[in-house]
Amino acid sequence: MMFFVYILIAIATLGLVTGLSHLYQVRKTQRMLDSGEIRLEDIPADVNPYDMECCGQHEVCEKDSLLAAISKQIEYYDDEELDRFRGRDSHEYSAEETDEFRDVLYTMRSDEVAGWVRSLQLRQVNLPDDMKDEVIMIVGERRMESAKSHPLATSN
Repeated sequence: MMFFVYILIAIATLGLVTGLSHLYQVRKTQRMLDSGEIRLEDIPADVNPYDMECCGQHEVCEKDSLLAAISKQIEYYDDEELDRFRGRDSHEYSAEETDEFRDVLYTMRSDEVAGWVRSLQLRQVNLPDDMKDEVIMIVGERRMESAKSHPLATSN
């Protein structure tokens, strides 16, 4: 019986050490990215999480995330003209200005929408309130399509 307790303790310790070393490596890499020691572009594409399809290891795919914290890299989607709205509150847009955002939104692929929203956030350009539901719907549909086509998805 004591043998199994020792084995259980050893497995738990190994898991803890592995988890802590992974956390240390992630934080070290993030510090290096933040300080400019390395650039995201210098990381080979096969380990760059922003260039690959969803791995299925996260509850929400980072590629489809709308959170600016996921990526610090600003990417333009032929929308440089929207920078003039920097700092404007999301409820202050006129119908014509909202249509400018819609023109950009509906000329891109659905898999680019989450990246575009992150880019707007990083550029401090607020999405018009009238468009938020549309964007969430497009990203949600994309997530559902990705989940259905994922190799680990179960079919009914």
